[in-house]
Amino acid sequence: MEIIIKRLNYSTKGTNDLIDISSDVQSELNKLKITEGLVNIFVVGSTAAITMFEYESGLISDIRQVYENIAPEKKHYLHNETWNDANGFSHIRSALQGQGLSVPFQNSKLLSGTWQQIVLAEFDTRPRQRDLVLTFIGQ
Repeated sequence: MEIIIKRLNYSTKGTNDLIDISSDVQSELNKLKITEGLVNIFVVGSTAAITMFEYESGLISDIRQVYENIAPEKKHYLHNETWNDANGFSHIRSALQGQGLSVPFQNSKLLSGTWQQIVLAEFDTRPRQRDLVLTFIGQ
């Protein structure tokens, strides 16, 4: 059993930037000698998240609307009083979505469905540099 840690970095555009990172994760897996196991994808930061969904324009719009319905950007959040950065909604969305996701792989291929893409979700109010940690566990 091996544990291999890789890192990826992304530039985001700010609130509601949803980036399909599936091919990048698969590319990192292709570079390894392990062929079966599990990869955990983790975003460093409390205003971003990792999720999985069908990455197509209609659903992307729907997902953005759901985030707005659950944690509206213009609502008053006590967190905003702490730092005066107006990103309380960003923290709420990130906390609900989660910063990590695990995906199994076999024969050096991610075992996701045809319509399942791994997505980095940016919730912060400004463009950010996001570091992702990929932890591959396998043989």
